[in-house]
Order: sequence, then C-alpha cells, then structure tokens
Amino acid sequence: MPGLVLKLAPRERVLINGIVIENGDRRSRMAILTPDANVLRLRDAIHPGDATTPVRRVCYAVQLILSGDASPETATLPLLRGIEQLSQVFTDPDSRTALRTATAAVEAGQHYQALKALRSLLPREARLLALAQA
Repeated sequence: MPGLVLKLAPRERVLINGIVIENGDRRSRMAILTPDANVLRLRDAIHPGDATTPVRRVCYAVQLILSGDASPETATLPLLRGIEQLSQVFTDPDSRTALRTATAAVEAGQHYQALKALRSLLPREARLLALAQA
C-alpha cells in the first residue's frame, strides 16, 4: 500500500501492523509509506458479534488479516471463496466491479483495498435484506 494517506479525525484510532495509534486533538493526515502495511481504522472495524450477514462476514475475515489475527497464507483461499459466493448474489454492474476489485486486491496482498471495496457492498446488502424481510 505505498502512498496510502489516512485523514484522521481528532482522537480517531487506527491499527497499523498490530499497533493501535490514537490521533491528537486536531485533524491530521498520515502517510503510510511502508508497502504491505496492515492498516485498519477502528471506527470501520466490525466486531465479531456484528459479523452476522454474508458481506459483514467476508469483511470481518479481511479485518482479521489486517489486525494480524489471521495469516494471509491461510486466510486467502477462504476469503476468495467468500467473495465468489457474494458474486452469485450481487449481480449488478457496480457490485461486480467492487467484487472484482476486492478479488484483485486480495490476490495482490492489498487487504486494506479489499476491505474498502467490500465495505461498499454493505448498503446494498442492507437493502436486499430489508426487501427479503418485507
């Protein structure tokens, strides 16, 4: 992820390579220059009990890699299978683009980018689940 720029709100926390960093009292920008750094904004983190839908479960799996709780070597294949399963449900062009982006990012070891692409599916998933319950 060379060149990743994080814009942090006051007191916002971010996990970088297993270390929690908290921003100060002012907004700030942080450039992550180290390739393959694992970065997770804690405000975007999904708690284990909240990983109750298909997209949230796949996002949580990526998050485990970013937090260092799962190794990319063992988690990549199940993660790609999860993305493939999502592609059977999300067939619209925008969702397909997000899933292709996520797949390419996982294959390239860019898990932050994969999480970003997958998170874009959360509103669509919420609409589909709401329609299914109606």
